[in-house]
Amino acid sequence: MTSGQTFLFPELYQEAATPKPVNVASIPQRSPFRYPGGKTWFVPTFRAWIGSQYPKPKVLVEPFAGGGIISLTALFEALVDRAVMVELDADVAAVWKTVVGGNAEWLARRIIEFDLTKESVIREISKTDVDVKERAFQTILKNRTFHGGILADGSGFLKYGENGKGITSRWYPATLARRFTDLKLIADRIEFRQEDGIEVIRRYSNQKDAVFFIDPPYTAGGKRAGRRLYRHCELDHERLFAVCEFIKGDFLMTYDNAEEVKAMAHSHGFQMRLIPMNNTHHATMEELVIGKDLSWMDQYPAVHEPKASYKATKAPASAPARKRKPRRTSRR
Repeated sequence: MTSGQTFLFPELYQEAATPKPVNVASIPQRSPFRYPGGKTWFVPTFRAWIGSQYPKPKVLVEPFAGGGIISLTALFEALVDRAVMVELDADVAAVWKTVVGGNAEWLARRIIEFDLTKESVIREISKTDVDVKERAFQTILKNRTFHGGILADGSGFLKYGENGKGITSRWYPATLARRFTDLKLIADRIEFRQEDGIEVIRRYSNQKDAVFFIDPPYTAGGKRAGRRLYRHCELDHERLFAVCEFIKGDFLMTYDNAEEVKAMAHSHGFQMRLIPMNNTHHATMEELVIGKDLSWMDQYPAVHEPKASYKATKAPASAPARKRKPRRTSRR
């Protein structure tokens, strides 16, 4: 979220714009990542959802954490007691392991002391025999100097960047260092797992005081965006929806507005709403929000249900069963 961003439905974002006392929770961007597909724009909606929960949930599970802005917001703003962050990507995982392992301040110092040039970055990220902390630092360097912050194979350095500054245009050492030192305040409330996100959902599904924010790679229906942005883009989307049926608490899921996704949501009995957002090219588009009960979203005029142009793959429970005619059998 940037200071110059124009919100499409201000009533949803009013809380986010309210001045607060000096507190780490008031920092607009809490994640150290520039994450492709990040959900900073969704934070106010997340606040509204979790505020509608009664009783207050104790645990937030984020099975596809990435840059982790949702989990970090929930912890800094005391919306939950603890967060379970899950990420398969080894580079991203190294950063969260470093934070949870008590080395956020070490990473902050490393960032402050580094003299960033293209040559120094190449030299640093070319090192192979490194520990988790050094790999975390390499990840931050790549995330801040590669085009779009993309860490997937094939990504490369920024060419022009902001105002022609090239790879230095997204390198703010003081700001990044502060974000890592702030993370020390909540690190002991983060449980990080480098595992399969769907399996972690299944493991926590019986916990009634757990809620789930699920933002998977957008690869359903042959979509390419997720494949270009993430290393671990392959996902069994049908399995994900099936596991969500067994969640005893609540969940909120975001997807791109694809017919295949809407069909899966419908077949599993979930509700859907479309929510407007601005993409990286400042074009207005809609993303799909999926959950058990999304009636709390109906107070916002710009939010609406998707048109039912999708085909359900499973008949609704209320649909009467057809009577089958007896089959004729031929005598031999």
